[in-house]
Amino acid sequence: MVLILNALLFVGLGAGGILADSSALLANAVDNGADSVVYLISFLAIGRALSWKKGAARLSGILLLVFAAGVVVDVGRRWWFGAEPVGWTMMGLALVAAIVNLACLLLLKRISSDDVNMEAAETFSLNDFAANGGILVAGGLVLWLDQTWPDLVVGLLVAALAIKGGVEILRNAARTEDTEEAVR
Repeated sequence: MVLILNALLFVGLGAGGILADSSALLANAVDNGADSVVYLISFLAIGRALSWKKGAARLSGILLLVFAAGVVVDVGRRWWFGAEPVGWTMMGLALVAAIVNLACLLLLKRISSDDVNMEAAETFSLNDFAANGGILVAGGLVLWLDQTWPDLVVGLLVAALAIKGGVEILRNAARTEDTEEAVR
């Protein structure tokens, strides 16, 4: 269910980000798309050997870092060439996405597991929920100030959340590996 919801957010936020000329919405869309791929990989890791699970978690962390780099490039492009984000669209889609991401987080919290991939999934949903709050604020500031910079700042903050999440996932995967070696 979480995989499907994130795939739908990828499509909806992506279309809205293009229509609203919003770096923050596009960043969130790409993040949800990356999350969908990671959820699929994590789903495939269920019941597999620990080494497969660690590899899936590493891939998840790397994907988040690649995503963050893409967002930074997009923000730079929009800053250099200009953009005209639509605040109302940003706010409306951020509110819908926040509700969906909260539902995803609640669904994931119901599953009791110390699996590194489940931790990664929770990290993704929590980051998405926080990013939605930032986009909601940025949309309001874009409307109030009639300026582009709030959208660009939130795009960078979404990238920073992705970097933080990617690093945490890679550390957890490494810690799982260290724990496994200590047990041997």
